[in-house]
Amino acid sequence: MSRPLKVAVQMDPLGGVDINGDSTFAMMLEAQARGYELFVYQVEALSLSEGRTAAQGGQRTDRVTARARAVTVRRRAGDHATFGPEQVINLADMDVVLMRQDPPFDMAYITATHILEHIHGIGPGRALVVNNPAAVRNAPEKILVTHYPDLMPPTLVTWDVKAILEFRAKWRDIIVKPLFGNGGAGVFRIREDDPNLNALLEMHFARSREPLMIQRYEPAVRRGDKRIILVDGVPVGAIDRIPAEGETRSNMHVGGRPVRAELTARDREICDAIGPMLREQGLIFVGIDVIGEWLTEINVTSPTGLQEIDRFDGINTAGLIWDAIVSRLVTGGVDA
Repeated sequence: MSRPLKVAVQMDPLGGVDINGDSTFAMMLEAQARGYELFVYQVEALSLSEGRTAAQGGQRTDRVTARARAVTVRRRAGDHATFGPEQVINLADMDVVLMRQDPPFDMAYITATHILEHIHGIGPGRALVVNNPAAVRNAPEKILVTHYPDLMPPTLVTWDVKAILEFRAKWRDIIVKPLFGNGGAGVFRIREDDPNLNALLEMHFARSREPLMIQRYEPAVRRGDKRIILVDGVPVGAIDRIPAEGETRSNMHVGGRPVRAELTARDREICDAIGPMLREQGLIFVGIDVIGEWLTEINVTSPTGLQEIDRFDGINTAGLIWDAIVSRLVTGGVDA
């Protein structure tokens, strides 16, 4: 681009991020280093205004707005952000909107994708939303992966308690997780002789109308749950997340330890299979999870892992993401 970009970041409170681990913060640092103008807001500050402003016309041009603040960021613990005064910004005046708030992928999250879809695109009155909000809405991480059954371990998505009991009887050692959760919350390993499965299912379905995902437990997780970052469908790096002692879950939110990882032939086979779809759908920044030989999740909402990969491999993954974004802006390649 011949001019600095204007970028709005929709995220959870910036004041609470881990500056040495947060991927959104890494993207903001890189954007600022490139001279981009940064604004930040929380999803609760988002508004959609519709309808004509006069009987004979006057279509609104400020359809999607947010109460936002200009921000300057720095890698300085306890002093990593300086904010300007709150202002209402027209998101269509931005070049890029980063949709980076964390799941859960609930109706609030889905509503935000509908609102941002009104402005997604390239050109006057449009802003490139990363990732494409319609594709994010249609691709919750634990559902999108089911379109690639040959790459997955045995998996069941259901409300049917009898089907879950039959799955456990067949595979004996299983993982039970909420379909729209994140960060390892609510994930349980249930062995063949564990008497708590019925109570767990009763508790879940008493509190939620959502189905569960059940997968065969993969012992290879003890060697690491691999997070691979893909940029516009191309793998750029990976880490293994090693579960803490006595823990089934490998998520770094619950004590998983990142270690350097190489891409195997199987990893590249998986990436080659899903990469064209990600690129076509406008899913520019994606993190997939691979355990042993099996793809378990395709994370498109707010994937993490950039800073860990950069430290191990000496690369700039946030820079690669911004290069892909700029390429789309220049070529007009957007899935609106």
